[in-house]
Amino acid sequence: MGSGIWSTDVYDAADRYRRSTGKSAFSYSDSGARTVHTALDPRDGMRESRDSDEHPRSTPVAVLFDVTGSMLKVPRVLQTKLPQLLGLLQRQGYASDPQIMFGAIGDATCDRVPLQVGQFESDNRMDDDLGRIVLEGGGGGQMSESYELAMYFMARHTATDNWEKRGRRGYLFIIGDELAYQRVKSQEVSRLIGDGLTEDVPLRQIVDEVTRRWDTYYLLPAGSHYAGNAKVLDFWRDLLGQNTVVLDDLDAVCETIALTIGLGEQAIDLDEGLRHLDHAGSSATGTVSKALARLGRGRRAEVSTLPAFTDTAGGVTRL
Repeated sequence: MGSGIWSTDVYDAADRYRRSTGKSAFSYSDSGARTVHTALDPRDGMRESRDSDEHPRSTPVAVLFDVTGSMLKVPRVLQTKLPQLLGLLQRQGYASDPQIMFGAIGDATCDRVPLQVGQFESDNRMDDDLGRIVLEGGGGGQMSESYELAMYFMARHTATDNWEKRGRRGYLFIIGDELAYQRVKSQEVSRLIGDGLTEDVPLRQIVDEVTRRWDTYYLLPAGSHYAGNAKVLDFWRDLLGQNTVVLDDLDAVCETIALTIGLGEQAIDLDEGLRHLDHAGSSATGTVSKALARLGRGRRAEVSTLPAFTDTAGGVTRL
């Protein structure tokens, strides 16, 4: 996946059509769907971000968000701000050939659709994938959702040329407001993903697996039920350290993602990124500045600990 070019004109035309016909950007969910869309079904599937003549140096970006309870507003905000996200990544040169995958997280103990995972896309099909997400709004009410199941999928069911050819991690953003469960349960993996695990996987083990190949962030936005909750913050800071990012404004989520990637790719420093937001007339500058201060003002992109890589004519060879 990942072919094609994003077009804001195509996005705007689709938005105008929906407005004129009274249709929702999330028509699959809003029509009453309560089963995972076939295009987002994680069972027996891999998600790949690959280089091509069109995109010779792909940068994979995965955005997975909680769609339970008060987090239901997140995908609608993301959908309306897709042009700003792609604009910063592409026009400002924050990342080479970005390929974005969207997905949704629920609670595998009680929800009908606890995991939904799109494809890595470079064009307007990423908007299509957002529109196919079921906004279930359930959750179990016990301050936990199945984030660990989503991390398991990212660790064991994704493949990227960014990692395999260049030894560079992709970017994974999880947007939520609750705790993960302490184990990836083998029965849930079998039922929802199709893998035959012989035993459960401890949460810390799957975090270590996913962070080896994915520069992983947990975004906790204002307005969610557990925003500012010390237990939630301590939980994720113990797992991800400074990559636990608190947002004072949900509307700043796309700008935060874009600048985080720009910092990781060494395309900008924080001050330069904030100036870009100001020049674009964004209202998110203050929120982003506060949120990303913990990441450092000149954060370096991290490279894998794979054996050394040597550039050769026509490709990259692992030594």
